[in-house]
Amino acid sequence: MTSTTFRKSTLREYFESIVIAVILALFIRTWIVQAFKIPTGSMEKSLLIGDHLLVNKFVFGPTSTLFEQVVTPTKAVQRGDILVFKYPQEPERDFIKRVIGLPGEGLEVRHKQLYIDGVRLNEPYLQDQMPVLEPGLIALDRRDNFGPIAVPADHYFMMGDNRDNSEDSRFWGPLPHAYVKGKAMIIYWSYEDSRPLLPETGLGATVRRFGSVFLHFFTGTRWNRVFQQVT
Repeated sequence: MTSTTFRKSTLREYFESIVIAVILALFIRTWIVQAFKIPTGSMEKSLLIGDHLLVNKFVFGPTSTLFEQVVTPTKAVQRGDILVFKYPQEPERDFIKRVIGLPGEGLEVRHKQLYIDGVRLNEPYLQDQMPVLEPGLIALDRRDNFGPIAVPADHYFMMGDNRDNSEDSRFWGPLPHAYVKGKAMIIYWSYEDSRPLLPETGLGATVRRFGSVFLHFFTGTRWNRVFQQVT
């Protein structure tokens, strides 16, 4: 009787521990930290394809009282922040871009140069710019020459650091604050896959990709980027 009781008690403790761990993991992922992988080159040179990030989902949390503002590590969105957010045209997809324009500001792009309220913005995070192409397609006009516009209240103008290869607010408009998921904090792992990307899907493709990462983990990892702060 004692042995049976002990076995049931032990199993119950294990089960409760697992349940608590799962609940904590879900809570942390939902409200505090989320992992995110960079899938495209739109944020180069700041973020590379294969960078794996931790995103702080708590930093922009709502605070209704002065006490909450004092005791919780929350803050307002600032220019230069790199945010993960719901893509306005497909909210089930996550995008990552840099905050360029804040609510109420006037913004204009002239020959790839960015101006906020008429003053040229210094952007040291940009990669070397390609020369301005001849006027032609509307998409190129939006890319190299845009605005002027006024950023609406509770919205942000988002742009990729790789301006010539970024689908951002120049094409889909300012981002509503409600779509912000969090701020990119740190690169916890970065992996460069030198193989050409193949249009494979399904379980077999997943197994092959996992096998490739396993075999080339040490040579494919960009060790100089691991635990690098996102700025």
